[in-house]
Amino acid sequence: MSEGSKKNNLGLMLMELLKERSLSMRKLSELSEIDTATISKIINGKRKASPEYLQKFAECLGVPITDLFIAAGYPIEQQQERQHSDIHMSVDSIQNLLESSNLYDKKFSIASVEQQLAHYEQYTQTEEGKETILNSFEDKLQKVGSIGPFISNLKDMFERFRLRKGTPRELALIGAGLLYFILPVDVIPDYIFPIGYLDDAIAVQLVMKLLLKGSNGEVQNK
Repeated sequence: MSEGSKKNNLGLMLMELLKERSLSMRKLSELSEIDTATISKIINGKRKASPEYLQKFAECLGVPITDLFIAAGYPIEQQQERQHSDIHMSVDSIQNLLESSNLYDKKFSIASVEQQLAHYEQYTQTEEGKETILNSFEDKLQKVGSIGPFISNLKDMFERFRLRKGTPRELALIGAGLLYFILPVDVIPDYIFPIGYLDDAIAVQLVMKLLLKGSNGEVQNK
């Protein structure tokens, strides 16, 4: 598929979405805070939509960001195949993938994910943190389009958190993992799709390991 046809696919999709929602480009500009002229150029195939713009379009138009990325010509299928093995990837492999994307130039480390989880672990024990999880989890799932091998784990974690199944320590860990997924301030920004969810998958893995370690410790102590 040529570059021009990819851009045109996105333009056609955006025009159809605007029509379905009875929105003008000017109104989309107000909602997304993207200049109307820029939106017009993207729709007419005169400008490539950046991941940041696609993220905003997805949020304002209420569609999975995967749909927009595919229409814009980003290599979703190839990245998703690599993402399915993300939990088993080494830090070096993840760093190489990030660098090859040309969308992220910072250094990735497991320690940075752990540090963010520790911060969220404190926040999840507040009423505001609990409400954020309960009120925002489903919306975030819808925006993501339920992609990724870690989604089923997240759903299980959410049910445990919602039903308060676990010790205070376990619920704090689970909440931290859920907040990491929900909130956009990640080690790797979520808009860098789909690799923006590599760190979310790793965060879930870290939480699952800690929960398992805690369960094994309880069994040994009995």
